[in-house]
Amino acid sequence: MHYRPYDQRVPDSQYRQMLDRIAAGGISVPTRQGPQALTLMQQAMRFELANGFPVITERSLKSFWRKPIGELCAFINGATTLDELAAFGCDWWDPWATEAKTSARGLPPGHLGPGSYGGAFRHFPTSDGGEFDQFQHLVEQLTELPADRTHFVSPWIPQYQIRGTGKTPQTTISPCHGWVHVRVLGGGLHLHMFQRSGDVPVGVPSNMVQYAALLLMLEQLTGIPAAAYYHTISDAHIYADQLDHVRAMLGREERRLPTVFLNEDGQKVADIHDFRAEHFEIADYHPHPFIGGIPVAP
Repeated sequence: MHYRPYDQRVPDSQYRQMLDRIAAGGISVPTRQGPQALTLMQQAMRFELANGFPVITERSLKSFWRKPIGELCAFINGATTLDELAAFGCDWWDPWATEAKTSARGLPPGHLGPGSYGGAFRHFPTSDGGEFDQFQHLVEQLTELPADRTHFVSPWIPQYQIRGTGKTPQTTISPCHGWVHVRVLGGGLHLHMFQRSGDVPVGVPSNMVQYAALLLMLEQLTGIPAAAYYHTISDAHIYADQLDHVRAMLGREERRLPTVFLNEDGQKVADIHDFRAEHFEIADYHPHPFIGGIPVAP
């Protein structure tokens, strides 16, 4: 990845513009989580990585930015339980694997279900009763057939996501992100991550980091330079109890995006299952101060 020098980068305001659009024009809708949610459909951002890596600057993520990468590494490795996620440093999933949630779906305690991210990414069920590792295949196909338009990953196993009378889903939370389409254009890797549903103040900044990090992983494994990251959210929302925090972020000016790169150990990784959060480093990160206490809907 070749970044422009920090002082030559253009300050990026895409994330705060999205917050502003939703806060100003979002449609208020009820939610199963409790608070009303201001919602807009089809919100998109585009980041040329030469201009910086998409770690938001509207509030500091200095103490947290690696954790979403660890989460994606866990999912790539098939993690579907609290213990498996904890092994990758992910210690915030307890509210989504409570006894009430797991027992209602016939799942063991602490289990997110075979329809969760890790199940879909590494253990996608096949018609012959086997399993399919989507990310392993993605790397193989990019390497063998870089010009194809079919470099695609999905977190959605339809039969595990069913809801309604007499139907029992096989996951405690339906995947919100992780539809990935990769193209090689002009000799560079372009990665588009489609997100079904996005909590823009809290969840989306983490998703931006983890899938842009995936682009760096693919660059390392294929030798094709990372070029651009695209992020589209179908249902983009701000919960009503997050609005005061959003207004604080909207009062801050735009800043340049930082540099994120693989360290020496990360540059030795030859299998996508071997990446870990600690393989990534950050520099040139000058965010606004941390804003704590933003509510997260379980």
